[in-house]
Formats: sequence, C-alpha cells, structure tokens
Amino acid sequence: MPAEGIDAVRIPLAMLVVFGSAKLLAEILERFDQPGLVGEILAGVLIGPSALGWVRPDVVLGALAELGVIFLLFRVGLEVKASELVRVGGTATMVALAGVAAPFLFGWGILLAWRAPQIEAIFTGAAMVATSVGITAQVLAARGVLGHIASRTILAAAVIDDVLGLLVLALVSSMAQGRVNVAGLALTALAAIAFTAIVFKWGAGAMARLVPRVENRLRAGEIQFNLAMVLLFALALLAVSTGVAAIVGAFLAGMALGESVGQRVRDLAHGVTELLVPFFLAGIGMHLDLAVFSDSSTIALAAAILAAAIVSKLIGCGLGAWRLGRANMWRVGLGMVPRGEVGMVVAQIGLNLGVISAPVYGVVVFMAVATTLVAPPLVRRTFRGLEGAAGEEFRLG
Repeated sequence: MPAEGIDAVRIPLAMLVVFGSAKLLAEILERFDQPGLVGEILAGVLIGPSALGWVRPDVVLGALAELGVIFLLFRVGLEVKASELVRVGGTATMVALAGVAAPFLFGWGILLAWRAPQIEAIFTGAAMVATSVGITAQVLAARGVLGHIASRTILAAAVIDDVLGLLVLALVSSMAQGRVNVAGLALTALAAIAFTAIVFKWGAGAMARLVPRVENRLRAGEIQFNLAMVLLFALALLAVSTGVAAIVGAFLAGMALGESVGQRVRDLAHGVTELLVPFFLAGIGMHLDLAVFSDSSTIALAAAILAAAIVSKLIGCGLGAWRLGRANMWRVGLGMVPRGEVGMVVAQIGLNLGVISAPVYGVVVFMAVATTLVAPPLVRRTFRGLEGAAGEEFRLG
C-alpha cells in the first residue's frame, strides 16, 4: 500500500513523463550531433510549469534529482586518481580563485548599474560564483576525456570552487541578516578544508586496505557495491555536515574507491546513474520561469547577466589556467561556465531572506539554466579528437 498522503499513480506517472521525455529529447539532440544532456534539460523546460505544465517540481522529483547528481559525481570520482589531481593543484587553485572573483564582481556591478539595492547586488554576484561541475563532468565522461589535463584541472578547481562558494554564500547571508560571524565563518572554512584534504590525501590508501578485508568476511549480495554505497552516503553526509555540498563527498568517495573496486561496481554505479541523472537534468529545466521575459527591462537584465556569467568564467578561469596553454585555457574556462542548480539554490536563499526580488530571482534562474544549456556543446567541441591523446598530454603537464 502507498504511504499516507502519497498518490500511488502520481509518482510513477511523473517519473514516466520526466524520464521518457528526457531520453526522447536526448536521442533527438544526439542525432543532430549535440550532447544528449542538453535535450534532457530542454525536456524539463517543455514539460515543466513554464510550457506544457505536465509536471511540477516537488519533493519526490527533487530527491531523485539530488540522488542523480550524487551518483554522477561518484561515478566520475571512480575514474579519477587523487595523485593526478594533485599535479594540477596549483593551477586549479588559481582557476577557482579567479573563477569566483570575476563572476561576483560582474554580477554585483551589473545589479548596481540596474539601480538595485546593495544587498541584492551582492546576492546576485554570489549566485554567479559557483560552478555546477555535474554538467561538465557528464560531458567529459561521455567523451572519455577525464584523463586530459584540462579535465583534471576543471574537476580539482570545482572542488575548491565549492568551498569558496560556500564561504561567499555564508558571508552574504550573514550580511543580509545584519550580522557577520567571523569566528563561525572561519570554523566552517577550516572544517570544509580539513574534510576535503583528509579524504583527498588518505582516502584511497585506507580503502585499499579496507575493501579486501571486508570482502573476505562478508557473504551477502554485491559486497563491493554495498561497501561503496555505504561510503558514498557516509561521505556525502559528512560533506554536508562540514558545510560543503553532498556532491563533493560523493566525488571524494568515488576517488577513494577508484583503485580498490572492480569493474562490476563501475557497471552497477553506471546503471544507477543512467536512471537518476535525467531527473537532475530535467529538474534544472523545470525551474525556468519564462514569465521573466514579460518586461523589457528584465529581458535586458537577463541578457546582461547571462553574458556576464559566460564571459566572467571564460576570463577568470581561463586566465587562471594560462600555464596550460591557450587551447586548454578555453577548455577550462568553458568547463567552469555551467551554474545549474547551484546558482538557483543561492537565489532561493536570497528570495527567502527577502533581499532578492521576484524579477531578479527569475533572471538568476534563467542564467543558471541558460549557462547549463550553452556550455556542453562548446565543451564537447573544444575536446573533440582528444580521446586518444588525453593521457600523454596529462603527463606532459
């Protein structure tokens, strides 16, 4: 029997509509040599409240979307070695720092020019800071170029970017509430950095010793996969507890297990990812409110914010990767462009605090969806033809 208050028909119907439409549009886009994930996001726009209105975001679809991006980053982590990310650590730090500063200044300046209140301008800048690495990771994994030096730089920078974005959000939220707790911000930063550094440095070694021992003692079911799931959810929980996103914990869990588990775990994780990621991608599209284009001044603001969101990451992150050469500067800059759900979360917090108006909230959501749509085809094009040379170029870096 269905649980009390839950419609037994509505949930499977919504899942059918979301998953089916996402895969249908992905197939159509692939036939036009475009990334399938763009079709999955457009499916969300089409079936969502702004167009056909067949499905609306709710708690169930939101949970499936969250699980989708968690498994996506876990699967990417399985293919990444911590030692390879360490090699690009200095460059990734520069990419992350510049990729936070430039979008914040662009967004803040545009809103001030639009004569918005100071705190609204600051929140808009904060919403433009963080990168949604799940989108880029999906493109890189699909093309098989996770071993390329630009891909490693993007992934490492995205982890650092998440910690920096957390601090920016905590700071502007405190300003909106009229108080800035410096000690609290410092403790949050230390906890987030310590958690990431500890798992990053010692996670793989610990799992290399633990996995064989557990596998020899247990008998029930898919032992390696079960252990992987326990570690995945544990690190996702710890990540949230220390102040960073659950997807960072998921990525670190995959990276820690990458050298300890067999192909069977990768195959099972891939299957779960294939099921859940369409809900994450379509969910981004469903949040787009086309009513934002009903006013000419808001349209102009949306165009300016979108242009700034793209250019600021290209300039900031691209310049941060200057040591990798011009071609890789473009790849890194484009790879850091998607905002996805991250920008929408920041805007939602600002709306709830009463410091972001409804039109500006709509503009930020439009920016988040639009950057998520435009980046994958460009990223795919800049990495074209590099699959076979990825490992060699990485070693040269």
